[in-house]
Amino acid sequence: MIGNTVKEFFLENEENYLIHSDNVATLTDTNNLEHALLVLTNIGYSKIPVVNKEEELVGLVSLSNVVSEMFGTESFNPERLATVQVGDVMEEDIKTIQQPFNIEKILNLLVDTNFIPVVGEQDRFQGIVTRKEILKSVNHLAHELELKYDVTAKEYVEESN
Repeated sequence: MIGNTVKEFFLENEENYLIHSDNVATLTDTNNLEHALLVLTNIGYSKIPVVNKEEELVGLVSLSNVVSEMFGTESFNPERLATVQVGDVMEEDIKTIQQPFNIEKILNLLVDTNFIPVVGEQDRFQGIVTRKEILKSVNHLAHELELKYDVTAKEYVEESN
């Protein structure tokens, strides 16, 4: 459990956590993998959110998902990318968060990924929270905690039976 003081520090920067969907590269589930490859390589990210026509988050697609489709058991076939849709290869079992943010959940999820999709009602894609934004708050905490609070070590007393 995160202590209240630390939680308060993290939430001081909460308004900066969400990178709004307007500023996040996405693909639709009906885009072909050729388009996905172009988007992923041009923006330089290895994984991005996938939405449907209603702007609902339906998955994530990665560069490795796309590249895997070019390789058969005996050949390399980049032409295949034009005929396969993003929805056919995307990861569908994804972790999401909603606002207001639960900082403990965010920290736990960001251990294994670079970003967490944020959804609203009916899974409408709102944006992402990135590891980078959370690390900025960790940096703020590391530099400011002792300026704002007197921190003293608790004496540890071992219980005897």
